[in-house]
Amino acid sequence: MRVPLLDLKAQYKKIKDEISSSLKEVIEHQRFILGPDVEDLERRIASYSRTKFAIGVASGSDALLLSLRALGIGYGDKVITSPFTFFATAGMIHNVRAKPLFVDVKPDTFNISPERLLECVEETCKQINGQPKAIIPVHLFGQMADMDPIIALAKKYDIKIIEDAAQSIGAEYNGYKAGSVGDLGCFSFYPSKNLGGYGDGGMIVTNDESLANKIRMLRTHGEKSKYIHSFVGYNSRLDTLQAVILRVKLKYLDEWSKKREENAQYYNKRFIEEGLASKGSDEGDNEYPLILPYAVKERKHIYHQYTIRVKKGLRDALQNFLKENEIGTAVYYPLPLHLQECFQYLGYKRGDFPAAEKISEEVLSLPVYPELTQEMQDYVVDKIKEFFKKEGCR
Repeated sequence: MRVPLLDLKAQYKKIKDEISSSLKEVIEHQRFILGPDVEDLERRIASYSRTKFAIGVASGSDALLLSLRALGIGYGDKVITSPFTFFATAGMIHNVRAKPLFVDVKPDTFNISPERLLECVEETCKQINGQPKAIIPVHLFGQMADMDPIIALAKKYDIKIIEDAAQSIGAEYNGYKAGSVGDLGCFSFYPSKNLGGYGDGGMIVTNDESLANKIRMLRTHGEKSKYIHSFVGYNSRLDTLQAVILRVKLKYLDEWSKKREENAQYYNKRFIEEGLASKGSDEGDNEYPLILPYAVKERKHIYHQYTIRVKKGLRDALQNFLKENEIGTAVYYPLPLHLQECFQYLGYKRGDFPAAEKISEEVLSLPVYPELTQEMQDYVVDKIKEFFKKEGCR
């Protein structure tokens, strides 16, 4: 049996007619840049995210970049984020000439640790001109970070919050939707996302009208009115063709995310039944070879990824075994950002963020997309069980 990590063709088959009809309308009216269709999607995303404003941009990376610029963050400013995330989170901090400060993650949720964050802020504020300007918590793999203590800390020290919700549109925290908690929220519509386009695309959401207006200008070269520029901005607009594709898909997003959650729960059930993992997330329990994804009860996890941790140094061997059996997997992410060559200038070293470093050597994402069948999941679980039996682990 072949089980790909993601099967977008299976998704397309179910919405092909709607997609074709929407694309045909755009080709006929010839409004390819911004316009009513983009504005309509922006209203729908704002409503879905429970925010007042949404602004379509060219990518999730640009969403972060424009958000930083809109908050006036630039040369020498300090911005705190996670070392265990996609490169763009820290890359965009660097690109506005600010300085990324990393804070270790919680090994169960993979999200930034509020305890370590507090330590970082308190220590940084003791330095001359050390006040951080912003925090970018990353809602990784479809689960929101622990936002209440982050919000309290940000209010105490007057620090802005940019939510990197690139992987978590539709996720919730204590009833709040991803993107609606901070000053700004950033989404990515990269094709592999739960809500993915047929190319690059992104969106910024906010409840602050002045920030929304500034971002609209930033995405069109800082243009206040036609050919009148208040500042230098970017060319970062969400294409109309992507907007109408996303508008079709948005209707199915909750259904797809629910199916991902059901698939995740089925994996959990099977792995526990087969004696490959425990019901809890106790890292001290070395009896089992796997640690399952931990979903916090008060948060809605949309499972952009179903990411297990493989103990005993067997992650790479397991991944190779699954590849041989035509099962798609991925490692998100094999090297934390503080150890990347391009960030050597920041002065971090191995051992500075032990949780991020440890999980980077253990994480493995398995297929969890909505069209996955239980037969396919059983095949994945059976092959993983076969691998560990061969290794003498179970």
